[in-house]
Amino acid sequence: MQPMKTLAALLALATLFQAPSALAQGDDFPRRAVRMISPNAPGSSNDTLGRILGAKLGEILGQQVIIENQAGASGLIAMESFKNGQPDGYTILLASPAGMSIAPLLQKRVTYDPLNDFQFVSLVAAQPNMLVVTPSLPVKTVQELIDYCRARPGQVNMASAGPGSQSHLAGTMLLLAGNFTSVHVPYKGGGPSVASVMSGESQWTLTPASAVAGPVRSGRLRALAQSLTQRTPLLEGVPTLAETLPGFSYSAWVGVLVPKGTPKPVADKLRAALLKTMALPEVKEGFGRQGAEVVTDTPEEFREMVRTEIENMRKVVKAADLKVD
Repeated sequence: MQPMKTLAALLALATLFQAPSALAQGDDFPRRAVRMISPNAPGSSNDTLGRILGAKLGEILGQQVIIENQAGASGLIAMESFKNGQPDGYTILLASPAGMSIAPLLQKRVTYDPLNDFQFVSLVAAQPNMLVVTPSLPVKTVQELIDYCRARPGQVNMASAGPGSQSHLAGTMLLLAGNFTSVHVPYKGGGPSVASVMSGESQWTLTPASAVAGPVRSGRLRALAQSLTQRTPLLEGVPTLAETLPGFSYSAWVGVLVPKGTPKPVADKLRAALLKTMALPEVKEGFGRQGAEVVTDTPEEFREMVRTEIENMRKVVKAADLKVD
């Protein structure tokens, strides 16, 4: 009996030593709920996208995905806490340009490196900006707007939701790409800035499409173009800015990150589940209602997109003469 007991003990010991290896390979992932950190406030567009995504991702993973809002400081609060999260796959982050490519350029006390302190999983959505003008403006194309502004220096107003806002940065990028000028008129938020264009107080803005889709449909604004690289069914009949200004692309986006050091098998399982989720018709429809188009890519493509955006934003921040806080 002694040899049998010894053999049993050795087998048990071998199993014990294999267990961490199996866990490291993510064989039993996930065993519990997954936490998705949202840097946005409840009810915001990105938060809504996260909840649509989380509900279906949880079904595919077989575990609940719990949304945790950590809003504030342009995404810095969420990004900084996430940087120190456990790299086990049970905490993921819904990233966006605010925390990844804008705050690091406009905030002095950023304690993370957006390119090197996280692992990229995939983009999940792109949210186009739309170039709109007041209906009384005698322009119907991007080139006509550029020519109109060039002929009237200092007389045409570009509205934005405030210094450093998406509409300010997008509009400045358009000014640089088109080599023309407009008077920047900052408002306190997207609503007032859009209202100023509807009333004719300002002549144009380049702002999130979801904020102006209604006024465009009702004729209170005229849409000239949108900022995705290709035309989209979300904005049927609206050309891209790149059709006039080749290479132009500046849209909001949402993507998923995991903490640096997350085992590759775990990250791969999350990515596979994420891709299945984004392919669901109900997810595409839900995102569409929020003015977002489903977009996925590889971790390498996602990281390179952020790197390129940071470089582009650095030029825009300098051109807009924005000061670091």
